[in-house]
Amino acid sequence: MALRKKKYFVLDTNVILHDSSCIHQFEEHDVIIPIVVLEELDQFKKGHDSLNFHAREFLRILDSLSDDKIFNGGVRIGPGKGMISIKLDQPPHQDLTPHFQTMNPDHKILNTAYHLFKNKSAQTVILVTKDVNLRLKAKALGLMAQDYRNDCVEDVTSLYTGARTVEFVPEELIKRLYKDPFAMDPSELEWEHAPIPNEYFVLRNGKMSALTRYDFSTNSLRKIEKDISYGVTPRNAEQIFALNALLDDNLKLVTLTGKAGTGKTLLALAAALERRRNYHQILLARPVVPLSNKDLGFLPGDVNSKLEPYMQPLYDNLGVLRFNKNKDNTSQINKFLEEEKLVITPLAYIRGRSLVKMYFIVDEAQNLTPHEIKTIITRAGEGAKVVMTGDIFQIDHPYLDSSSNGLSYLIEKMQGQPLYAHVNLTRGERSELADLASNLL
Repeated sequence: MALRKKKYFVLDTNVILHDSSCIHQFEEHDVIIPIVVLEELDQFKKGHDSLNFHAREFLRILDSLSDDKIFNGGVRIGPGKGMISIKLDQPPHQDLTPHFQTMNPDHKILNTAYHLFKNKSAQTVILVTKDVNLRLKAKALGLMAQDYRNDCVEDVTSLYTGARTVEFVPEELIKRLYKDPFAMDPSELEWEHAPIPNEYFVLRNGKMSALTRYDFSTNSLRKIEKDISYGVTPRNAEQIFALNALLDDNLKLVTLTGKAGTGKTLLALAAALERRRNYHQILLARPVVPLSNKDLGFLPGDVNSKLEPYMQPLYDNLGVLRFNKNKDNTSQINKFLEEEKLVITPLAYIRGRSLVKMYFIVDEAQNLTPHEIKTIITRAGEGAKVVMTGDIFQIDHPYLDSSSNGLSYLIEKMQGQPLYAHVNLTRGERSELADLASNLL
């Protein structure tokens, strides 16, 4: 059996800040850390964000492996793993000097990889970075470059949608769903893919149809009704499915995806207010993007004033519920806010909390990394319900995309779990103009 050709992976700082355990993902191949990466990690050590956690954790991992050989040949990462070594800065390679006037950290990392590439002509050298621009520069020099995709979704176009339409269902089966016990055995239908727990179905035969959810505990398709929550009426089948999941206290984790205007945040907030008596508090949060404190510093006022523009979309959705026909809504919601039964906060403010008996909504979850998603969900205490909403095709994070963001990762990993439900909303309901712009522009 032929031995696999050894590869050398040169890591950029952003890979480590994305996943501090990344060095364990390269099997028997060697990992190279340019010294400038350690200098950059040093700037991220202090703080409470996930970037700071990853910087500290990686440096601890490196310290546990370190000895004098880490700068001279490297040390073994673990049994069956390759070596890890730190490379000191080298003079700019002559092939790079005509193209780069300054040696900033990115160019120093590229220079380290390129020197290795020239010295290791018999082996494969790969620069691993989540920076698209740096990957393009590397490829222009003939150096292989890859994104770090250990926690990425393989094919985002085939990502679980949470709902399917089944055509040509026998008429007698649909009629049966409208009679007690309002359920049917799924084995009575032919399936291309078997139903999974809490998957939603539109069963249709011409003009006759029924909306159902697969109940794993009873192995049945159960008819679901059109619920109205806090004055909000769902306008299409997908919204009916979403509201059904949001109102079910047995479903501890719900994700909603879809383009702008499909009603993700509004439905989640309406369901939370409808179910408020079952929870101690409703917590509505979203990540602050951009995450840099420098960006916040340009805004006037104290920290609350600085954060207000990032939280405004949540207040806008709350405003819709305040004035939604029912005149009591305004006074009720104002009372909830005053008594902190309803709290709107930046996501960073919940770090370290244990969320017991809370209805916790995370908006714009596509801007979170897989590690941040895990950190949030592991905060859920007894009786908590976590709802995550977002558009996986509208990413504001500089190093995430539709396949590497935490929301896509969560959907792929959680599908089929009895405590979880997902619905992808495709039909815009904000306005005819908004829907047209979303589709065409």
